[in-house]
Amino acid sequence: MTTTLFALDIGTRSVVGIILKENGDHYHVADLVSIEHKERSMIDGQIHNILSVAKVIIEIKELLEAKHGPLKRVSVAAAGRALVTMKGSINIDLSKESIISTEDVNRLELSAVQNAQQKLLTAKEQPTNDYYYCVGYSVLHYKLEEQKIGSLIDQIGNSAAVEVIATFLPQVVVESLLSALKRAGLEMEALTLEPIAAIQVLIPPSMRRLNVALVDIGAGTSDIAIADNDTVIAYGMVPAAGDAVTEALSNEYLLDFPIAEKIKRQLKDSENVVMEDILGFEETIPTNDVTDKLTPTTQHIAQLIADEIHRLNNEQSPKAVILVGGGSLTPNLPSELSTFLDLPKNRVAIRGLEALTNITFEESIGTSPDLVTPIGIAIAAKRAPIHYMAVTVNDKKVRLFELKEMTIADALLASNISAKDLYGKPGHGIRISFNGEDLILPGEHGKPSIILLNGEPASSKDLVKNEDSIVVILGKDGQDAAPNVQDLVEEINPIQVKIDEQSIRLTPEVFINGKQMQMNSPIYDRDIVTVSQAQNLAVALKKIGHNTLNNQQSFIIYVNKKPLKLPQAETLYFLGTMPIKPTYNLSNNDHVTIRPGKSSTIADVAALSGIKISEKMSVTFNGENVTIQKKRYNIILNGHPSTKTKSVRPNDKIVFTPIDENPILFSDVFSFTDFALPSGVTGSYQILRNGIESRFNEQIFGGDNLEISFS
Repeated sequence: MTTTLFALDIGTRSVVGIILKENGDHYHVADLVSIEHKERSMIDGQIHNILSVAKVIIEIKELLEAKHGPLKRVSVAAAGRALVTMKGSINIDLSKESIISTEDVNRLELSAVQNAQQKLLTAKEQPTNDYYYCVGYSVLHYKLEEQKIGSLIDQIGNSAAVEVIATFLPQVVVESLLSALKRAGLEMEALTLEPIAAIQVLIPPSMRRLNVALVDIGAGTSDIAIADNDTVIAYGMVPAAGDAVTEALSNEYLLDFPIAEKIKRQLKDSENVVMEDILGFEETIPTNDVTDKLTPTTQHIAQLIADEIHRLNNEQSPKAVILVGGGSLTPNLPSELSTFLDLPKNRVAIRGLEALTNITFEESIGTSPDLVTPIGIAIAAKRAPIHYMAVTVNDKKVRLFELKEMTIADALLASNISAKDLYGKPGHGIRISFNGEDLILPGEHGKPSIILLNGEPASSKDLVKNEDSIVVILGKDGQDAAPNVQDLVEEINPIQVKIDEQSIRLTPEVFINGKQMQMNSPIYDRDIVTVSQAQNLAVALKKIGHNTLNNQQSFIIYVNKKPLKLPQAETLYFLGTMPIKPTYNLSNNDHVTIRPGKSSTIADVAALSGIKISEKMSVTFNGENVTIQKKRYNIILNGHPSTKTKSVRPNDKIVFTPIDENPILFSDVFSFTDFALPSGVTGSYQILRNGIESRFNEQIFGGDNLEISFS
């Protein structure tokens, strides 16, 4: 059974109407009519003068109806140049949020798309009250700590980011198409996008797994679509195409624009071209000379197209580029484009009607690349038409423009639910100083939202269909940080110790901003918190009023009316028999004893003052060791006689008075021995010192050997 398809390609310069006969998988182009606009009715793919465009459509419709009968329904395409592409990104703090699932990444991507949508709405050249359908997006980069990474799931770091490139179609483009068709007495049978139309007939689904770019070069713009991974991942447009070449030709040779357009079309097949300028002079110029003059313009167009392809394709060249449209016939354009994309020349090619399979033509219809899109519109609108669907989001009716398989994320975009709202905000953290160290205590993590599709848990990337019901239970914000002291420290149990016979209980000491507090005291932003373990000996001694600082103090006494500084006697502390310092950390049930240290005596004072209270020496007398001691000073302590073993106290007054400065003589030894004359001795005796004859009044020294011998 044969079906008649009527399609319109409403372009910037002209409108093309086509009659296509469908019979199974075979298509026959039965008729084709092209009429140029009478005025500038189309700008960048959007109808600016609906009445003028409608008149051209009516004219085409009447011409075709005269041959093929009444035409009531028509397939059309939204121009690829009407698509708007924008980059978007989202950055998150991983110290506050963690990414643990694919759904977390999906929601980040949605946030990045909404960022691109917001940029689009706030751009100066875009009206902020327009609605834009997101027709697709592609992730450019995942980043961790500003470095590109393959996946964010379960990554650890301080920051993460997602960058996307998203494509949007203004709603007004669709509405203006509908209005123009209505005025022409036509009903829209199906709608597609021009890049999709061309891809539909030139790049079958089996080829879309390859990274291929399709460029439809028209009169005013060049529309770009990128295919990869079995789908169309991005669309774009550059405002440079065939008219730029025509204008360059017109300026170079002083030609009227229509004449320049005619000459441009001759360059492909003629060795020479004949042209007449606006002054009436006619000349014949070799085609190669003309194309050389056009090289800067051709290179400029190729550069713009290559840059946009790179931008849409994650800054990489595709595997191949397919060129369609009348502007693709510009001399040397494919080779220039291959240079800028760093591709072999055979990877950038013009594809015309000869590339279409299962399609035949009436003999009167010539083949040209500019007919690919009109034919593609008719076929694509039949094979893959774009419909509206209606879903509900939280009981609100939302209409979606089916440019692709629609997901819950698309419905959330259309219902103005921000991706940021899908996660509860983390609670506010606080900054404190704890035992001299700056700490940031984060608030509680926000709770993620719950998405239900027709009552069942779902992901933001789950597909939706007409009349589906979506319920979004938004996430809850996390609690602000509200710690107390106990949250900052490990459990510290009180201990019981004994100092001498006194029992003491030691507990941790807490100070907040210098004020002593309890372990369960709350902490607020900017607080200065100090927690002492409070379990060393010094703390225990302080509790019983024992000042360990006395060990380091000194005091003054007076020696012969002159001040002298003496150290305080050091107190000694013992755990059992082990001496310990005040910094020693005690354990439960420890028993510590205190022993006073040795105090300074008058003998210590004399030594410090360089005074010898007495002189002592050892000698040998008649074979026996004898110690001789002779007092040199009298000691007066605070006005009273004293001995050198007496301890001194602060402010004591000591006077040393010399009493005997004579040296020690041989005769002094008798005061320290029990020497007696041997009985029965009648003869003489001899006094010897170190074996040499001496006398009783001769000075002796320590270590001397003294003897008295009788004969």
